Amino acid sequence: MSDRIIDSHIHLDMYSQKERVRVLSELELAKVEALICVSNHLKSSKETLRLAHDDSRIKPAFGFHPEQALPTDCEATELLSFIERNQEEMIAIGEVGLPYYLRQDNKEVSRDAYVELLEKLIQKAGALDKPIILHAIYEDAPIVCDLLEKYSIPDAHFHWFKGDLQTIERMAKNGYSISVTPDVVYEMEIQDIVRAYPLSHVMVETDGPWPFEGIFKGNMTHPGMIHQSIKKISELKNGSVEDVYSRIYDNTCRFYRL
Repeated sequence: MSDRIIDSHIHLDMYSQKERVRVLSELELAKVEALICVSNHLKSSKETLRLAHDDSRIKPAFGFHPEQALPTDCEATELLSFIERNQEEMIAIGEVGLPYYLRQDNKEVSRDAYVELLEKLIQKAGALDKPIILHAIYEDAPIVCDLLEKYSIPDAHFHWFKGDLQTIERMAKNGYSISVTPDVVYEMEIQDIVRAYPLSHVMVETDGPWPFEGIFKGNMTHPGMIHQSIKKISELKNGSVEDVYSRIYDNTCRFYRL
Protein backbone atom coordinates (compact mmCIF):
# COMPACT_ATOMS: atom_id res chain seq x y z
CA MET A 1 0.00 0.00 0.00
CA SER A 2 1.25 3.48 -0.86
CA ASP A 3 0.61 5.62 2.20
CA ARG A 4 2.51 8.76 1.23
CA ILE A 5 1.08 12.02 2.53
CA ILE A 6 1.60 15.76 2.10
CA ASP A 7 0.69 18.24 4.81
CA SER A 8 -1.21 20.81 2.77
CA HIS A 9 -1.19 23.54 5.43
CA ILE A 10 1.32 24.05 8.24
CA HIS A 11 2.88 27.11 9.91
CA LEU A 12 6.38 25.68 10.23
CA ASP A 13 7.89 29.05 11.13
CA MET A 14 5.72 29.17 14.26
CA TYR A 15 7.31 26.06 15.77
CA SER A 16 10.29 26.47 18.06
CA GLN A 17 13.68 25.66 16.56
CA LYS A 18 13.79 22.41 18.54
CA GLU A 19 10.31 21.43 17.36
CA ARG A 20 11.15 22.23 13.72
CA VAL A 21 14.25 20.07 13.86
CA ARG A 22 12.18 17.23 15.25
CA VAL A 23 9.43 17.57 12.65
CA LEU A 24 11.84 17.69 9.72
CA SER A 25 13.96 14.82 11.03
CA GLU A 26 10.87 12.62 11.38
CA LEU A 27 9.19 13.32 8.02
CA GLU A 28 10.69 10.32 6.25
CA LEU A 29 9.76 7.97 9.08
CA ALA A 30 6.23 9.43 9.07
CA LYS A 31 6.02 8.99 5.27
CA VAL A 32 5.44 12.72 4.74
CA GLU A 33 6.79 13.83 1.38
CA ALA A 34 6.29 17.58 1.60
CA LEU A 35 4.96 20.43 3.69
CA ILE A 36 2.94 23.29 2.21
CA CYS A 37 4.19 26.00 4.56
CA VAL A 38 1.99 29.06 4.82
CA SER A 39 2.94 32.47 6.19
CA ASN A 40 1.24 34.99 8.49
CA HIS A 41 2.76 38.29 7.28
CA LEU A 42 5.86 39.68 5.58
CA LYS A 43 8.31 38.69 8.34
CA SER A 44 6.78 35.21 8.43
CA SER A 45 7.00 34.98 4.63
CA LYS A 46 10.71 35.80 4.73
CA GLU A 47 11.32 33.16 7.38
CA THR A 48 9.31 30.56 5.48
CA LEU A 49 11.37 31.27 2.36
CA ARG A 50 14.57 30.88 4.40
CA LEU A 51 13.38 27.51 5.70
CA ALA A 52 12.53 26.41 2.17
CA HIS A 53 16.06 27.24 1.03
CA ASP A 54 17.35 24.83 3.68
CA ASP A 55 15.02 21.92 2.90
CA SER A 56 13.43 21.16 -0.49
CA ARG A 57 10.52 19.37 1.17
CA ILE A 58 9.29 22.74 2.41
CA LYS A 59 7.04 24.37 -0.20
CA PRO A 60 6.56 28.05 0.74
CA ALA A 61 3.43 30.15 0.45
CA PHE A 62 3.40 33.87 1.23
CA GLY A 63 0.47 35.86 2.59
CA PHE A 64 -1.20 37.69 5.44
CA HIS A 65 -3.27 35.81 8.01
CA PRO A 66 -6.52 37.73 8.56
CA GLU A 67 -6.93 37.01 12.28
CA GLN A 68 -4.75 39.98 13.25
CA ALA A 69 -4.70 43.74 12.89
CA LEU A 70 -4.50 44.90 9.29
CA PRO A 71 -1.11 45.83 7.85
CA THR A 72 -0.42 49.46 7.06
CA ASP A 73 -0.63 50.48 3.41
CA CYS A 74 3.16 50.45 3.30
CA GLU A 75 3.34 46.96 4.83
CA ALA A 76 0.74 45.63 2.39
CA THR A 77 2.67 47.11 -0.54
CA GLU A 78 5.90 45.54 0.74
CA LEU A 79 4.22 42.13 1.02
CA LEU A 80 2.84 42.32 -2.52
CA SER A 81 6.28 43.34 -3.79
CA PHE A 82 7.89 40.44 -1.92
CA ILE A 83 5.39 38.04 -3.49
CA GLU A 84 6.13 39.46 -6.93
CA ARG A 85 9.90 39.17 -6.47
CA ASN A 86 9.77 35.63 -5.15
CA GLN A 87 7.03 34.20 -7.34
CA GLU A 88 9.29 31.52 -8.83
CA GLU A 89 10.03 30.08 -5.39
CA MET A 90 6.48 30.48 -4.09
CA ILE A 91 4.11 27.55 -4.45
CA ALA A 92 1.02 29.61 -3.58
CA ILE A 93 -0.32 32.78 -1.99
CA GLY A 94 -1.42 32.06 1.56
CA GLU A 95 -2.60 32.14 4.17
CA VAL A 96 -5.09 34.89 3.34
CA GLY A 97 -8.76 35.47 4.00
CA LEU A 98 -11.23 37.15 6.35
CA PRO A 99 -11.14 37.59 10.14
CA TYR A 100 -14.02 35.49 11.46
CA TYR A 101 -12.66 34.82 14.96
CA LEU A 102 -11.26 38.33 15.37
CA ARG A 103 -14.73 39.74 14.71
CA GLN A 104 -16.28 37.35 17.23
CA ASP A 105 -13.93 38.73 19.89
CA ASN A 106 -14.30 42.37 18.86
CA LYS A 107 -17.54 43.42 17.20
CA GLU A 108 -16.01 46.77 16.27
CA VAL A 109 -13.65 45.15 13.75
CA SER A 110 -14.84 45.95 10.25
CA ARG A 111 -14.63 43.25 7.61
CA ASP A 112 -14.60 45.73 4.72
CA ALA A 113 -10.91 46.65 4.91
CA TYR A 114 -9.96 42.97 5.09
CA VAL A 115 -12.06 42.32 1.98
CA GLU A 116 -10.12 45.05 0.17
CA LEU A 117 -6.77 43.49 1.10
CA LEU A 118 -7.97 40.04 0.18
CA GLU A 119 -9.17 41.29 -3.20
CA LYS A 120 -5.67 42.60 -3.94
CA LEU A 121 -4.14 39.24 -2.98
CA ILE A 122 -6.66 37.32 -5.09
CA GLN A 123 -5.86 39.57 -8.03
CA LYS A 124 -2.17 38.90 -7.48
CA ALA A 125 -2.77 35.14 -7.45
CA GLY A 126 -4.58 35.43 -10.76
CA ALA A 127 -1.89 37.61 -12.32
CA LEU A 128 0.88 35.22 -11.25
CA ASP A 129 -1.14 32.06 -12.01
CA LYS A 130 -0.64 30.74 -8.47
CA PRO A 131 -2.99 28.77 -6.21
CA ILE A 132 -4.41 30.65 -3.22
CA ILE A 133 -4.82 29.29 0.33
CA LEU A 134 -7.82 30.70 2.17
CA HIS A 135 -8.96 31.22 5.73
CA ALA A 136 -12.68 31.71 5.06
CA ILE A 137 -15.34 30.04 7.18
CA TYR A 138 -19.06 30.27 7.90
CA GLU A 139 -20.58 33.55 6.61
CA ASP A 140 -17.20 34.77 5.29
CA ALA A 141 -16.93 31.96 2.76
CA PRO A 142 -19.62 33.22 0.32
CA ILE A 143 -17.92 36.63 0.22
CA VAL A 144 -14.65 34.95 -0.71
CA CYS A 145 -16.43 32.85 -3.32
CA ASP A 146 -17.77 36.08 -4.83
CA LEU A 147 -14.22 37.43 -5.17
CA LEU A 148 -12.86 34.19 -6.61
CA GLU A 149 -15.65 34.12 -9.18
CA LYS A 150 -15.15 37.82 -9.99
CA TYR A 151 -11.53 37.20 -10.97
CA SER A 152 -12.06 33.67 -12.35
CA ILE A 153 -9.65 32.04 -9.88
CA PRO A 154 -9.91 28.25 -10.20
CA ASP A 155 -7.19 27.06 -7.81
CA ALA A 156 -8.62 27.96 -4.41
CA HIS A 157 -7.84 25.95 -1.27
CA PHE A 158 -10.16 26.58 1.69
CA HIS A 159 -8.16 25.26 4.63
CA TRP A 160 -9.96 23.81 7.71
CA PHE A 161 -13.24 24.79 6.09
CA LYS A 162 -16.46 25.14 8.07
CA GLY A 163 -19.73 26.30 6.53
CA ASP A 164 -23.27 25.56 5.43
CA LEU A 165 -24.42 23.09 2.80
CA GLN A 166 -25.31 25.78 0.26
CA THR A 167 -21.76 27.16 0.39
CA ILE A 168 -20.31 23.65 0.23
CA GLU A 169 -22.30 22.96 -2.92
CA ARG A 170 -21.18 26.25 -4.47
CA MET A 171 -17.53 25.58 -3.69
CA ALA A 172 -17.71 22.03 -5.04
CA LYS A 173 -19.40 23.23 -8.23
CA ASN A 174 -16.57 25.73 -8.75
CA GLY A 175 -13.96 23.02 -8.22
CA TYR A 176 -12.45 24.57 -5.10
CA SER A 177 -10.49 22.35 -2.73
CA ILE A 178 -10.80 21.95 1.02
CA SER A 179 -8.42 20.44 3.55
CA VAL A 180 -9.16 18.53 6.72
CA THR A 181 -7.24 18.69 10.00
CA PRO A 182 -6.84 15.89 12.57
CA ASP A 183 -10.00 17.09 14.31
CA VAL A 184 -11.92 15.07 11.71
CA VAL A 185 -11.22 12.14 14.04
CA TYR A 186 -13.50 13.56 16.75
CA GLU A 187 -15.46 16.59 15.44
CA MET A 188 -18.90 15.78 14.00
CA GLU A 189 -19.10 19.12 12.16
CA ILE A 190 -15.96 18.31 10.19
CA GLN A 191 -17.08 14.74 9.61
CA ASP A 192 -20.34 16.01 8.05
CA ILE A 193 -18.35 18.27 5.71
CA VAL A 194 -16.15 15.36 4.63
CA ARG A 195 -19.24 13.28 3.86
CA ALA A 196 -20.66 16.13 1.75
CA TYR A 197 -17.55 17.22 -0.16
CA PRO A 198 -16.30 15.32 -3.24
CA LEU A 199 -13.17 13.33 -2.41
CA SER A 200 -11.65 14.55 -5.69
CA HIS A 201 -11.15 17.96 -4.05
CA VAL A 202 -10.14 17.01 -0.51
CA MET A 203 -6.67 17.40 0.98
CA VAL A 204 -5.29 16.89 4.49
CA GLU A 205 -3.43 19.27 6.78
CA THR A 206 -2.35 19.85 10.36
CA ASP A 207 -2.42 23.66 10.63
CA GLY A 208 0.44 23.03 13.05
CA PRO A 209 1.46 24.07 15.59
CA TRP A 210 -2.24 24.44 16.44
CA PRO A 211 -2.97 21.75 19.08
CA PHE A 212 -5.72 19.14 18.89
CA GLU A 213 -7.92 17.28 21.34
CA GLY A 214 -9.09 13.67 21.52
CA ILE A 215 -6.37 11.11 20.91
CA PHE A 216 -3.95 13.96 20.08
CA LYS A 217 -4.42 15.89 23.34
CA GLY A 218 -1.16 16.99 24.94
CA ASN A 219 0.95 16.11 21.88
CA MET A 220 2.87 18.49 19.66
CA THR A 221 1.04 18.77 16.36
CA HIS A 222 3.01 16.65 13.88
CA PRO A 223 2.38 15.94 10.17
CA GLY A 224 2.32 12.25 11.02
CA MET A 225 -1.08 12.82 12.66
CA ILE A 226 -2.51 13.00 9.15
CA HIS A 227 -2.46 9.20 8.90
CA GLN A 228 -5.25 9.12 11.48
CA SER A 229 -7.16 11.69 9.41
CA ILE A 230 -6.87 9.51 6.29
CA LYS A 231 -8.24 6.49 8.11
CA LYS A 232 -11.21 8.49 9.38
CA ILE A 233 -11.90 9.98 5.95
CA SER A 234 -11.92 6.51 4.39
CA GLU A 235 -14.46 5.43 7.00
CA LEU A 236 -16.66 8.49 6.36
CA LYS A 237 -16.46 7.99 2.59
CA ASN A 238 -17.03 4.22 2.80
CA GLY A 239 -13.89 3.67 0.75
CA SER A 240 -10.70 1.73 1.14
CA VAL A 241 -7.85 3.32 3.06
CA GLU A 242 -5.56 2.59 0.10
CA ASP A 243 -7.81 4.49 -2.32
CA VAL A 244 -8.15 7.48 -0.01
CA TYR A 245 -4.37 7.70 0.47
CA SER A 246 -3.86 7.61 -3.28
CA ARG A 247 -6.57 10.09 -4.18
CA ILE A 248 -5.70 12.67 -1.53
CA TYR A 249 -2.01 12.48 -2.39
CA ASP A 250 -2.84 12.93 -6.08
CA ASN A 251 -5.25 15.79 -5.30
CA THR A 252 -2.51 17.66 -3.45
CA CYS A 253 0.13 17.08 -6.11
CA ARG A 254 -2.27 18.23 -8.81
CA PHE A 255 -3.46 21.33 -6.96
CA TYR A 256 0.03 22.48 -5.99
CA ARG A 257 1.62 21.35 -9.28
CA LEU A 258 4.17 19.19 -7.51
